[in-house]
Amino acid sequence: MPPMATLFTRIINREIPAEIVYEDDHVVAFRDIDPKAPTHILIVPRQEIPGVAELPDSGDHLHLLNAAKKIAEQEGLTNGYRLVINQGNDGGQTVPHLHVHLLGGRSLSWPPG
Repeated sequence: MPPMATLFTRIINREIPAEIVYEDDHVVAFRDIDPKAPTHILIVPRQEIPGVAELPDSGDHLHLLNAAKKIAEQEGLTNGYRLVINQGNDGGQTVPHLHVHLLGGRSLSWPPG
């Protein structure tokens, strides 16, 4: 029996509703349901990859940063933005599907939580 699809794969497959703001052949991006900034978008590769620690040498994940740039421009984030990738439990990763958080729309402090 194949493993259960992740929450993000189910969103990509339109089994779970989400506000999709961008998609192409490699990634899908949608608004976070619990935003931490005025703009909080999750950018997810179509390919199910558990996280950074399991990255293959090639695949959809190579398109995440290009998509982030396009989405930031589309969202009008001209004063800057932050990209975050969490890895594993201690890193705060809650869904085992690689994803980038695009945060913007306000001044972001450092260091983060």
